[in-house]
Amino acid sequence: MHTVVELPEFIKQSKTLLSKDESTSLIAYLSVHPKSGVLIQGTGGIRKLRWASGNKGKSGSTRVIYFYHNSEMPIFLITAFGKNQKANLSQSEKNMLAKLTQLLIQKYGASL
Repeated sequence: MHTVVELPEFIKQSKTLLSKDESTSLIAYLSVHPKSGVLIQGTGGIRKLRWASGNKGKSGSTRVIYFYHNSEMPIFLITAFGKNQKANLSQSEKNMLAKLTQLLIQKYGASL
């Protein structure tokens, strides 16, 4: 079971997208299944997970953006958005996330 860290942007977005129970279930799920999200190319290891919220099901619901590097580091929940808000991350967002992953790896002392 992995430690899960909610970054401020994730907390802000998840309050409008997920109920308290859905958020708790998401964290519990990722702590056990950290590689379940799809790797996003060009981000340094960022993953995107579809997470059902309300009555929408996975395909039309919340997208959770998170970083899992290895078992020595926590899982970082970075942000979330509804499918109706956007389909994918822009190249600019991917570039920023790639820089963030490098900083997180440096900060937590894990090897690449």
